[in-house]
Amino acid sequence: MKQKLVMIGNGMAGVRCIEEILKRNLGAFEITIIGDEPYPNYNRIMLSNVLQGKTEFTDININDWDWYDTNQITLFTGERVIEIAPDRKVIATDKGKTIPYDELIIATGSSAFVLPVPGSDLEGVIGFRTIQDTERMMEAAKHYKKAVVIGGGLLGLEAARGLIDQGMDVHVVHLLPSLMEQQLDATAANMLKKDLEAQGMKFLMEKQTTEIYGNDRVEGIKFSDGTFVECDLVVMAVGIRPNISLAKEAGLEVNRAIIVNDHMQTSDPSIYAVGECAEHNGIFYGLVAPLYEQGIALADHITGAKTKGYRGSILSTQLKVAGCDLFSGGKIHEDNDTQAIIIQDQFAGLYKKVLVTDNKVVGVVLYGDASDGNRLFNMMKKGTDISGFTSAAVLQKAGEDSEDDFIAEMPAEETVCGCNGITKGRIVQAILEQDLKTFDDVKTCTKAGASCGKCRGVVESILAHTLGDTFDPAAEKTGMCTCTTLTRDEVVTEIKEKGLQSPKEVRHVLEFANDEGCSTCRPALNYYMRMLHPKEYEDDKASRFVNERMEGNIQNNGSFSVIPRMYGGTTTGDDLIRLGEVANKYHVPLVKVTGASRIGLYGVKKEDVPYVWEDLGMRSGYAYSKSLRNVKSCVGSQFCRFGTQDSLGLGIKLEKAIEMVDTPHKMKMGVSGCPRNCAEALTKDFGVVCVENGYQLYFGGNGGTEIRECDSFITVATEEEVISMAKAYTQHYRETGIYNERTSTWVERMGTDNIKEVLLNQEMYTVLVERFNHARKTYNEAWSSTLNDMKKKDMFEVVKR
Repeated sequence: MKQKLVMIGNGMAGVRCIEEILKRNLGAFEITIIGDEPYPNYNRIMLSNVLQGKTEFTDININDWDWYDTNQITLFTGERVIEIAPDRKVIATDKGKTIPYDELIIATGSSAFVLPVPGSDLEGVIGFRTIQDTERMMEAAKHYKKAVVIGGGLLGLEAARGLIDQGMDVHVVHLLPSLMEQQLDATAANMLKKDLEAQGMKFLMEKQTTEIYGNDRVEGIKFSDGTFVECDLVVMAVGIRPNISLAKEAGLEVNRAIIVNDHMQTSDPSIYAVGECAEHNGIFYGLVAPLYEQGIALADHITGAKTKGYRGSILSTQLKVAGCDLFSGGKIHEDNDTQAIIIQDQFAGLYKKVLVTDNKVVGVVLYGDASDGNRLFNMMKKGTDISGFTSAAVLQKAGEDSEDDFIAEMPAEETVCGCNGITKGRIVQAILEQDLKTFDDVKTCTKAGASCGKCRGVVESILAHTLGDTFDPAAEKTGMCTCTTLTRDEVVTEIKEKGLQSPKEVRHVLEFANDEGCSTCRPALNYYMRMLHPKEYEDDKASRFVNERMEGNIQNNGSFSVIPRMYGGTTTGDDLIRLGEVANKYHVPLVKVTGASRIGLYGVKKEDVPYVWEDLGMRSGYAYSKSLRNVKSCVGSQFCRFGTQDSLGLGIKLEKAIEMVDTPHKMKMGVSGCPRNCAEALTKDFGVVCVENGYQLYFGGNGGTEIRECDSFITVATEEEVISMAKAYTQHYRETGIYNERTSTWVERMGTDNIKEVLLNQEMYTVLVERFNHARKTYNEAWSSTLNDMKKKDMFEVVKR
């Protein structure tokens, strides 16, 4: 007969323990789980991503409802255990159930600690621990504008970032002089604070909250120094409090949490505790990795496996806090027993500190680049003697591939993906058994890297090490087309070095297989020549695609659409009248407002296209060109009560500044008047989010079939800086992009940090802006001759490509 295993709590640590039990002995127990939330097991770590708008609640489930059914687990959700009776081995719930057990696991987790100050019970004061908390914060952001987050630790900063993304003005209140003091030293903390301030986050440091004031709802916070700050929402992120009341009332031994031994047993041998509610050797943990380690130890013991039990955890944190990479592990601060290896690059925003005692790593703090984190942490846990390493590159072994050594020496039980508790052994097993070849294969099969993505580099290294010579790190090099084996970069380099002046000369000198070129290289070479020699080179319109030649998109019946430019989606009565008159004159079958907030004339006959443009007297919207298509903007501070800047006016200026200039692929830009992001700026090639202290700039987004969120770049103070940076960014893309390559792919290929380094170099930035302005003048001159070119018969000879 199966033993009855009951677990109180349906969170990450407890359910992970159940997963491990099922792996070891699938049929050993009749399992019942009781959870007080109305959801299956979900990833609390990802709540900040939901708040920040990066994912949905449905995407953070770890185990869905079917998983419980498949594993014959009885699950009660939205139900709370109110009593444990160890003498009778039963538990009681608030819905009147009495459930017997042979073995009981308490996995009740913890609750957000709420400061015991006057007003803490006002409406609008909440913690940040659950889906419900997150929903309340998102709902508050729809109706209120000012928020205060109390606590400058990891959770508080993630909450603050999310509330900013929800459109709120946010202050972070912190009692101490440094942020994340448990994970970062003062130097790294100051770098983090500076980067977050650039994102629009505001800080009130060394402030002690004495009162939360308001009538029915919170209106502000008072501090011990007599100052105050007004707000509509207060989020408590000052720590956690283990949920131990059930255990205490049941007579189990408790301290700050439920006291357990190395097998996670409480003072009652048939009752176990795991996760944030458990205290082992005087420590209770709030990070996921040690809680998973506890679950593994408990699963080993309860299924009869030989085990040394849980021996405590060396803590490490590898995270991206509001887009800022950091890692810490072990000791944070120097003392008399330690020596420090410190590397700091202020220009690149990088900081690396390794603390050493007796030739062994005892602490790591990394900021700006956390790629060395796992390797250094592994050395710390193993007690590796570093006397044979060089510290010049942060403990890389001289003359050896230390990354490969690190992967080879990593034990199978080492956790690689902390978010999902995936070990190296599980990844290797999946690679071999499922014939996995790529990171995406591993992510889909094991969930490693599927959450925050910080472990991707290690996962890829494990993949390469496991597959050995059969691993293909990149697609085989191919030429820019079938006419040549030369790549884009090689062709452009040859054009520069040999001073080639025309596509035909390029094909001849570089020995293209086809003297006339093909449908791939002809438009590409035309673009490269135009980009390299904007003044001297005469655009070969015959090498352009028909949509670009005709300033319209060819439709399925051979007709064309004509879409004039409407800056910022604005128009005038005269323009609307003219559009109507032209539509009637040429019997246009469809007049439609487009997705880019313009008016399009659809179904224009091919021979009428140049005359439609002539009668309109309006500039092309470049709706089908490889250039800036449009700048989407909201009305901003002109009309919206949430607007912080004139986003509409800036969007129009930006569109006028960048329009017409050819780029490797189409570009779209967005300007949102506040962090509510109505203009969807974070999925544009170049995005601007207006905040009270300026303009947050982003780049590399894509809202198409493969969505890519922008990378955060910099906050600037003026509209002029926004426009100049957009010019520099566009020109850098023009000069280094592959023809037909979107900026989202270009950013991945070039590297975000590399692009930032170029744009933040004042000398390079100035040169890029000058080059763009030079090119822009030549395009201003081009539109005047376009209509005459389109009237020529040879422009109607449509070449299908």
